[in-house]
Amino acid sequence: MTRPLRIGIDARELLGEATGVGRYLSELLTRWTARSDAARRRFVLYAPEGLPSSFPPDAIDLRVVGAGAGRGTWWEQTHLRRAVRRDPLDVFFAPAYTAPFGTPVPLAVTIHDISFVAHPEWFRTREGLRRRWLTRRAAHAAAVVFTDSEFSRSELEARLDVDASRIVVIPPGVTDRGAHVRERARREPVVLFVGSLFNRRRLPDLIAAFAKATTDLPTARLVIVGRDRTWPRQDLASAAATHGVQARTEFRSYAPDSELTALYGRASVFAFLSEYEGFGMTPLEALSAGVPPLVLDTAVAREVYGDAAVFVARGDIAGTAAALRRLLVEPSSGARILESAPAVLRRYSWDAAADRTLEHIERIARR
Repeated sequence: MTRPLRIGIDARELLGEATGVGRYLSELLTRWTARSDAARRRFVLYAPEGLPSSFPPDAIDLRVVGAGAGRGTWWEQTHLRRAVRRDPLDVFFAPAYTAPFGTPVPLAVTIHDISFVAHPEWFRTREGLRRRWLTRRAAHAAAVVFTDSEFSRSELEARLDVDASRIVVIPPGVTDRGAHVRERARREPVVLFVGSLFNRRRLPDLIAAFAKATTDLPTARLVIVGRDRTWPRQDLASAAATHGVQARTEFRSYAPDSELTALYGRASVFAFLSEYEGFGMTPLEALSAGVPPLVLDTAVAREVYGDAAVFVARGDIAGTAAALRRLLVEPSSGARILESAPAVLRRYSWDAAADRTLEHIERIARR
């Protein structure tokens, strides 16, 4: 019997409160380990501590390496690198931008965006240098580079000089948040944002527009969910106080899936004023729950959301406020957006993403 293909994976993003890349990897692994041909491959997961995993043990080997050494670059380039070089792998998959140097087997890496290259001013000097250097090294060492959108493909080619023949665009799927969808007429006057808090997502503009849109709507609320990763640091609570909406603005650093689904079910508007993304997943989750998204008019937003979003210009507080108000007080104003949602959402499938990603990983494997 042919031995199983051994696929090594950097699994540290599965630790803790999994968002973004952690969810991406979890969705892929869930499908890879449930395939009818799962016995053909063995996934070797590397992490600095034990994983709270529900993956079937007959498909997974967990390697805890470098316990206590953190989860950053030092762990990646020392403990993970040694483990990957020691183990009998056929291919290695890095799902989050960077990888150990000198992997002895073919490398597949996912680079979701390169904001740290396009806009270095959004990052601390040392962090930006580290990200740019490591990501460039991984991109040029990889046999295949996965990315989430055609926009990101063009960025990788233009800014990192990655050969187009090695880039594969595979959009992620959408986590369905429609389990507790309420009728639009019964929703609450809630404007929702979900995602890590980055400067590029222009939260001060959202707060200002919300205040302007709801001066005579005392029950309206703005709920912002995500860990604060702004740099230079933005004092968003002070911004809410300055605009007189501190009592109607709620900040949550994290919400588990059940609470997040409930928030989508309450909201009337989803606002995501990001000026740079590789994809932008949470507005699609909002669509799946029947919430019209309001987003900045960017090339990647047009590519990803198509007709299923309200687009506003960067820095246009008055226009953003007017759009928010319409969606809050006239539920029918979002009808066209929601009618377009099914066709847009059909383009994004975790099953398809998992199948295509695994196909390319197996294609480059050393057998």
